[in-house]
Amino acid sequence: MIGKRILITGVTGRLGSRLAALLENGSNTVMGFDRSALDITDWATVRQVIANAHPDIVINAAAMTDVDGCARDPALAHRINGLGAGNVAAAAYAARALIVHISTNEVFDGSAARPYREYDAPCPINPYGESKWAGEQAVIRVNPRHVIVRTAWLFAHGGRNFVHAILGAARAGKPLRVVCDEVANPTYTYDLADAIITLAQAERPGIYHLVNEGTATRSAFARRILDRSGYADTPITPILRAQWPRPSCPPAHAALDNTAAALLGIRLRPWHAALDSFLEREGLLA
Repeated sequence: MIGKRILITGVTGRLGSRLAALLENGSNTVMGFDRSALDITDWATVRQVIANAHPDIVINAAAMTDVDGCARDPALAHRINGLGAGNVAAAAYAARALIVHISTNEVFDGSAARPYREYDAPCPINPYGESKWAGEQAVIRVNPRHVIVRTAWLFAHGGRNFVHAILGAARAGKPLRVVCDEVANPTYTYDLADAIITLAQAERPGIYHLVNEGTATRSAFARRILDRSGYADTPITPILRAQWPRPSCPPAHAALDNTAAALLGIRLRPWHAALDSFLEREGLLA
């Protein structure tokens, strides 16, 4: 991407920061805003900030991603993930900018026997998924130049995610009980960011599923993490979702299939290879 003016919301998040780092390499002008600098639920401010920035592309990576937090406060989730997404997309439309909006596999109910394709009908079963589906609909309604990217089970450098949680428990010698009846696509933020940028360059409006290829259960993902990090002897006790009570009910089988982006030549490598790259960069690959 050369010589574009790109505005990123949620720029201090793991995906937003990676996108900014990649896009700043070159002649692009990258303008990043975190939650303290831009509240996406404030329409007047969002409209003014984006109008003043004169962007060619707006990437909305801002969201309430605490799935259980969304279940505890659905109104806040809808305000950020639904109304906020609509605000950013409408302001991008007023500025004649492409909107790239990040969504989730949890817009589906998880009842399908195969990975979901972009044209499958969403049917969220928890407040997080409902709020993200509301955001998708708002983006589509207000900005015809939209690219909606659904992804799943992100792991990233920095902070704490599933990979870090599993390894932390293994190091501490804690017993590992991991759900075996929840299926999706483990996805590396570095690969996702690369694919989003390539997709934005294509400027082909639509809905896209960008995930590392292949699916896994939570327990299979955890087993691979341990095996590749020198903890092959650490046992895992498989449990059912019902044995791991939490405020939010995740979809059981919400794996995604990359159909639309693949037709444009955009594919992400298998998740096993992506996990190895992640572990190697962390200095954890055995």
